Amino acid sequence: MFPRKRGPRDHQVYYNGVPPVSSRSDFHKQTQHTNVNTYNGPGILPVYQWNPKPIPIYPASPQVTNSRKRQYSHGSPAVHHVKRQRVESFHTDDFNPSFESPPLPQTHLPVIAKVSHDTTSNKPRIPSHRLLAESPETPISLRVDANDKMSAQMVELFEACQQQTSDLLKKEGYRARLQKDIQRLYPDGRLYLTGSTMSGLGCRSSDADLCLVIKLKQTNVKVIDVLFAVLRLLRNLDYVDRVLLIRAKVPILRFKERGSNLEFDLNVNNTVGIRNTFLLRSYTNADIRIRPFMLVVKKWARHYEINDASKGTLSSYALALMALNYLQLVKPPVLPSLQKDHPTYFDSCLDLDMVPDGSQRVPCYRSKNKSSLGELFLGFLEYYALTFRWDSQIISVREGRTLPKTSGWMGKFINVEEPFEGHNVARAVYEASKFEIIKKKIVESYHILKGKKDLTSLLPLRAIINREQIGRR
Repeated sequence: MFPRKRGPRDHQVYYNGVPPVSSRSDFHKQTQHTNVNTYNGPGILPVYQWNPKPIPIYPASPQVTNSRKRQYSHGSPAVHHVKRQRVESFHTDDFNPSFESPPLPQTHLPVIAKVSHDTTSNKPRIPSHRLLAESPETPISLRVDANDKMSAQMVELFEACQQQTSDLLKKEGYRARLQKDIQRLYPDGRLYLTGSTMSGLGCRSSDADLCLVIKLKQTNVKVIDVLFAVLRLLRNLDYVDRVLLIRAKVPILRFKERGSNLEFDLNVNNTVGIRNTFLLRSYTNADIRIRPFMLVVKKWARHYEINDASKGTLSSYALALMALNYLQLVKPPVLPSLQKDHPTYFDSCLDLDMVPDGSQRVPCYRSKNKSSLGELFLGFLEYYALTFRWDSQIISVREGRTLPKTSGWMGKFINVEEPFEGHNVARAVYEASKFEIIKKKIVESYHILKGKKDLTSLLPLRAIINREQIGRR
């Protein structure tokens, strides 16, 4: 049996769908208090029929260099003049459930494995264009950058830990099977893989995030009601194990594949996760160093126990945005602000079916920064240890810079702006003690690495690689 898993602090967790006796009345009080996901879903969904449509024509964008297209004035995080609900409306008759774009011209950048979400079939379908090999080889240009000990160690860790095509296919097969069963409850429901599985930042040990998109036909039906219904369904499926309902700002179902340690988190109608998945995917495609750099940052944070939002530290998403923002700020920058340079492709009001297609048409960014992987990782630690002002600055990947804290951000220890919705994705760090631990680990790691110039001084590389080689932790 799996050990009981702690849920997020101050969040209720139900094992195998057994809430307290008074759960129904308590639930309505809580949802009214927390105002969680009361959106009633997109418009009426007809029975889905796949009708291929012409590829949209996007305005051509010039190739971007390190210079910005526009000068940014000082300011604060974006103020949304029109209140936008968490789930955007879209036209289901034009909806493309596969999240698959036509083949693009090949570049020197690595191509992330893609599996289409075909709702007309319950088997994984591989698109015609190039996938990652079963044992991907590190691109030549990345190997050339690994000309020092620390960079070589980072490349080795990346090669051993990166998500393989077989891992992606396993998750996709499970998603397709699960969607078929969920459609017994919600015939028009569609299930999508999101998060690191699709962004290119996944490891062999990464869990999978799922977004269930459905129409809530009755105005009094809430997202939490759907999760309860799906929970009861999952308890009766022979390939699902250890189902938990976790109440949070975005409530989820957490469960495992029976017979393995593969874990899934399922939300309902939280489609902003689809948007930020493909934003991160665009950043990982922008420079060949991004994926290994981000993987090492995550392994470092996980090893020092500062990468767990349920325990009051940083979520993986907040950590990824911190890493990307550093790469935007280093001189010369490794990354631009894609939302500033290509607003058409990352418009928060863009129809959901256009999100993956638009993000893949971002022109190649050629950075003038020639730093090695080791230099970038040491620079990341140095920046957050010595330069960044935690008490007065907001991390903004949307702007490609830091922003001054305004009244709405006061009282928060760490401030990381969500690129589409503008809220703080580091809100889990609400205890001063946890904040001090995070800062201490960053400072200590910087001084150790600066002196040793050896990744093994920070991480047990062999132990991490051995865990990843067996596929799951």
